[in-house]
Amino acid sequence: MSKRLEQYFYLVLGSTLLTLGIWLFVTPNQINFGGMIGLAQLIDYFIHNFLVLPKSLNTLGMINLLMNIPLFIFGYKIMNKEFCFKTIISLIIQTVLLSILPAIKEPIVEDALLNVAFAAIICGIGVGLALRSSGCCGGIDIATVCLVKKNPDFKAGQLSIIFNVVLFGICLFIYDIKIIMYSIVFVAILYTTADKFHLQNINVAVLIFTKNKEIKEAIMKQMGRGVTYWMGKGAYTETDQEILYVAINKYEIQQLNKIVSSLDPKAFVTLAQGPMVHGGFEKRL
Repeated sequence: MSKRLEQYFYLVLGSTLLTLGIWLFVTPNQINFGGMIGLAQLIDYFIHNFLVLPKSLNTLGMINLLMNIPLFIFGYKIMNKEFCFKTIISLIIQTVLLSILPAIKEPIVEDALLNVAFAAIICGIGVGLALRSSGCCGGIDIATVCLVKKNPDFKAGQLSIIFNVVLFGICLFIYDIKIIMYSIVFVAILYTTADKFHLQNINVAVLIFTKNKEIKEAIMKQMGRGVTYWMGKGAYTETDQEILYVAINKYEIQQLNKIVSSLDPKAFVTLAQGPMVHGGFEKRL
């Protein structure tokens, strides 16, 4: 229960920080966020420039929510149900805050690069914390999960890169080139920061020494992770035991420990963080 509460705390805090970063720095400086929020910014720009709407009306949050609905429906059967629920909560928080916060017309400080840096750091921490909660802030992350689950060899960053290249190409016809360059810098710092705050990109190699033959089946069934095993013999006791090897993401450690301790409390487990993993290893959010 404490772990679950911690995850929801990260989700709410991360979603709030993301929204505050957009409100305080991104929008006043006309920075394009990239991804689905960046596309929502483009649509919001056209709505306010070609439709008769009050300038004070903030429609960005609602546009972003509506654009995420098709992605969410597409990925519902593929994604973990708790992941879906957390993603909905994050989107609701973003939508509500972006709708009720009054628009800031002028940048907080005059230095544009300083605004970009602070925007990227705050939003990056927010995205990273939301991912640490085993949820996400919606947008491209939803589509990435679907593609990774369908094709384990798909690199998670590919979709974001392709999407943002097209998006910023469109922005070239709308915004000043300086704004596009600042937006690219913003996206680069944002993803670098987010990468430092979530655990899904950290691989862990696990060795489990056990006499219980049910553990490998439980790991494969409950975690969906492949297991390699061979027979070993204790040098002191001369007793036979299975040696299991499994590669996981760091945020799955707790689930693995729970499975092992419930079936064999005396199992000897070693974990090595940060190995390079190639092949059929599934990247998960």
